[in-house]
Amino acid sequence: MAIMITDECINCGACEPECPNTAIYEGGVEWTWGGGTKLTEVELGDGSIIGGKDPMSPVSDEFYYIVTDKCTECHGFHEEPQCAAVCPVDCCVPDPDNVEDDDTLAAKKAWLHAEA
Repeated sequence: MAIMITDECINCGACEPECPNTAIYEGGVEWTWGGGTKLTEVELGDGSIIGGKDPMSPVSDEFYYIVTDKCTECHGFHEEPQCAAVCPVDCCVPDPDNVEDDDTLAAKKAWLHAEA
């Protein structure tokens, strides 16, 4: 499952540099698919294609947030999600609405980083 940041976040920013997929952003900051990945374009669910550098709307304007579709729970990089490991207030927690098994997380990592 992806990790989410709860509204208990104190906006310390400790989590952001730890993410190997650059899936964590400061509240109010636009994100991109290509940031921290090898994606140059992405096909969305509606069939439209956007560039990897195209800015996307922030998920939260108040707190740091994790882009669910870029989060691999550090699978293939670390033994545990690094955001949760460094969070001083334990607000980086599993997202019950986005449960993914190891195979799905591995496939997502391979897609994000253009691995064969």
